[in-house]
Amino acid sequence: MSVLTTTLPTVLASFMASAVEFVEALTIVLAVGVVRGWRSAFIGVGAGLLLLALLVGLFGSSLSQVPLPLLQGVVGTLLLLFGLRWLRKAILRAAGVLALHDEQAAYALETAALRRDGGPGRTGTDTVAVLASFKAVVLEGLEVVFIVIAIGAGGRLLMPATVGAALALALVVGLGLALRRPLSTVPENALKFGVGVLLSAFGSFWVGESLHLDWPGGDLSIGLLAAAFAVLALLLTIASRRLRMSVNRRRPQRTSAAAATPSDAGVAMAVLREVWGLFVDDGWLAVGIVAVLVAVAAATHLGAMSLGVAGAVLVGALSVTLGASTLRRASR
Repeated sequence: MSVLTTTLPTVLASFMASAVEFVEALTIVLAVGVVRGWRSAFIGVGAGLLLLALLVGLFGSSLSQVPLPLLQGVVGTLLLLFGLRWLRKAILRAAGVLALHDEQAAYALETAALRRDGGPGRTGTDTVAVLASFKAVVLEGLEVVFIVIAIGAGGRLLMPATVGAALALALVVGLGLALRRPLSTVPENALKFGVGVLLSAFGSFWVGESLHLDWPGGDLSIGLLAAAFAVLALLLTIASRRLRMSVNRRRPQRTSAAAATPSDAGVAMAVLREVWGLFVDDGWLAVGIVAVLVAVAAATHLGAMSLGVAGAVLVGALSVTLGASTLRRASR
């Protein structure tokens, strides 16, 4: 039963989340290869993958020494911050509040920026191309590393999570080499929608396990939690779309902001921003999640509510927090 209720969901969540990030990294690597040359692009990719593999090995092995309840609590909290943030953005994109990610547009921006940097290297190693590929793989791969470690560590399932990420990497790289163009047909927002649901379910489950909550059906409750978050997300999508249309009718149309251009920031600063952005997009959402977890933990510790009721309160309070943050953004 554990294979069906924990291992397979772990592989699926890791595969879907990793696929999204690898598609975005592939777009930049393709641009680098086409404009600056494939040799330097592959050097950057190899260096980035090596660094990410070292991070997984370093943190993955050290986590085995941490007591499981503590590990589940920390991992569950980070997964909730990450998963609900991702789910919120997917809801807002599906509702038309935020623009969908366009790989073709990203590819065009990246190629234009690379051409402005002096064109392809003629001899030796092209430093610009190596750094661009390395930066793309590391920045997008950081989310993959976190997902693999977080999903796997919560249930001592690091290997299934790694397998899911490896399968996603093989698929995306294979398609990229075969097509030699951005994978713009990949339903990225649908994938992010599903990943947000799964990560939110895993996060709630691991936090509950750390607090010794009585989940109905044990491991089977992961599926129930995923179904609950999926229904909530669909309802919030409908509500956000209607709210956006209502706001647009009341307010004059504004000129959209200029499109973002590739950042010239160093790799270290970009990595710091990426790590922060993994967990915090809307500050109110992040604060609300932490407040809910602290309140539920305090209530169970003091015996103010039973362990069975606490699970329902946890999910309900997280749902209210996500709904408030999402509708607040849609109303703007």
